[in-house]
Amino acid sequence: MNLDARQRAMLGEMGVRLFAPPAPLGDVDGTPPNAPRQVGGTADLRPTRAHEIPAPLSQPVERPVVISRDRLPGVDHMDWDALREAVAACRACKLCEGRTNTVFGVGDPHADWLLVGEAPGENEDRQGEPFVGQAGKLLDNMLGSLGLSRREQVYIANVLKCRPPGNRNPEPEEIAQCEPFLRRQVALLQPKIIVAMGRFAVQTLLQTTEPIGRLRGRVHRYQDVPVVVTYHPAYLLRNLPDKAKAWSDLVLAQSVLKSAA
Repeated sequence: MNLDARQRAMLGEMGVRLFAPPAPLGDVDGTPPNAPRQVGGTADLRPTRAHEIPAPLSQPVERPVVISRDRLPGVDHMDWDALREAVAACRACKLCEGRTNTVFGVGDPHADWLLVGEAPGENEDRQGEPFVGQAGKLLDNMLGSLGLSRREQVYIANVLKCRPPGNRNPEPEEIAQCEPFLRRQVALLQPKIIVAMGRFAVQTLLQTTEPIGRLRGRVHRYQDVPVVVTYHPAYLLRNLPDKAKAWSDLVLAQSVLKSAA
């Protein structure tokens, strides 16, 4: 078959279209998705088809912390018994829906040491006491090395009094609801030293987003009480080399306490 130059050019163009890779969805003419189409040298401003319309970009939205009215009023004036009852009856956030027990705290109500953890886990939720699993055993051993016990000279509490589902991280709203309980515990206890264990305990007490590694080795303050920062015992079970760092943090806390005495 004899073809002139124009016919050969047309067949070549057809071949390019048949064997070229498929164009993006909705753009059979090869233009980028959602780009204005050119008709006679001017942009075609006709609306694109529904599947070509890009989804709106999701922007992070800071959810306001709303203090629930379901929490009993007057927390700042409660004694130990009233505070414990208020925690047990609290329904200020959604964590109350899945809890077995609230975890108020344990220890000597006249202790010099206050240890603050993050939130109850499965074992704590079941027994109603903080640090009763493997992390609790490690903590007890570390306290014993200092001549301390969770029943004497030490009080242990958590930022959250209810277990987050699946042991997930605490949410800002949940921390905001529970923080007044912890603040009142500190006021009633009047400890001489606070040891903040874990990221969420540290961030709640010190109102900072700095990582623990940058906050260790220094003395901070919460309600005018010295605070020493250290790793959570559960973290230490996964990162054994950092046990030595946690031990040095406890030694620092002990030296601060002795200096104050």
